[in-house]
Formats: sequence, structure tokens, C-alpha cells
Amino acid sequence: MKARYLIPLGIFILLAVFLGIGLTLNPREVPSVLIDKPAPRFTLPDLMDPERKVSSASYSGEVWLLNVWGTWCPECWKEHSFLMHLAHNEGLKIVGIDWRDDRAEAIKMLREQGNPFVAVGFDPDSSAIMDWGVYGAPETFLIDKAGNIRWKHTGALTPILWQEQLQPLVMQLKGQ
Repeated sequence: MKARYLIPLGIFILLAVFLGIGLTLNPREVPSVLIDKPAPRFTLPDLMDPERKVSSASYSGEVWLLNVWGTWCPECWKEHSFLMHLAHNEGLKIVGIDWRDDRAEAIKMLREQGNPFVAVGFDPDSSAIMDWGVYGAPETFLIDKAGNIRWKHTGALTPILWQEQLQPLVMQLKGQ
């Protein structure tokens, strides 16, 4: 008779353990299967000039960041000043992809807040983003000289994240 109660109790304990483990995980640290793999190539219309193209191939042989953002994204506004710092004070090339956005709103934001990007591709229908596995914004990828993704972060970049994770990796990849 007691064994009859032990099976449901065992299942309940097992489920509680899995729930407990799941609650301790950081949802911003979703592992990417693209780490150390070739970065997906893209060619998109330039945000500022739709007649021009922004292509990932233009940055071959360089260490650069791809930052996926949109004006609809509160975290993107939050990280914007830090992206400005990285571009102007750390000498880091940042390519942006303005995702699922209104072109006029995005241009207005960059004109008013400053533009940390060497180029911004416009991707209102997610044509390029799907290959990168992006599911939210902001998301940032570090691409090495060989064109491989070496690091990914979901959420706003911060000074602490820069100091502890990104800067050491950038310096290593640049050979400094």
C-alpha cells in the first residue's frame, strides 16, 4: 500500500528538482549553436540610404560586433550610450541591424542620440535575422577575423559585461 504513494511522490520530487534548476537559469544566457561557427552572411538595404547595401562580407578580416536593435526596444535605448562609448573610446567596429522597425523612427533616433554604427542594415521583415537565431533585441554578436561568431549576448551591453567578458575576448582576437 505504501509503494502506491511512493511513485507519485518520487515523480513530484523529480519535477520539483527540474523546476528549481530551471528557475536558477538566466534567460539572457541562452546558449547559441552558432558560437565558433561561421557567421551567417547578410546583405541588407542601408538604413540611411536604401540605394546602398550593408553586407557582412565588407568586414571580412576584421573583429567586429553585430548589434541587433530597434526603436521599439526599451533595452536598446538603455544600451545606446554604451554602444557610443564602445565605438568612440574603444575603437570597436559595430555594425547594426535595425530589426522590425520603422525606418523614419530609427533614423530620427540615431540623429538625436548619435550613431555608434559603421553601417546599419534595415531588416523590417526579419529576412537576415532568422539565420542568426535572434529572438529578441538587443542581441549582440562578436565576429572574429575569420568570420566566426565567438560570443553572443542577449540584452543590453554594460560596462561590467565589457570589462569581464567582451574586452578580454576582443583584445585576444585582435592579437593585443
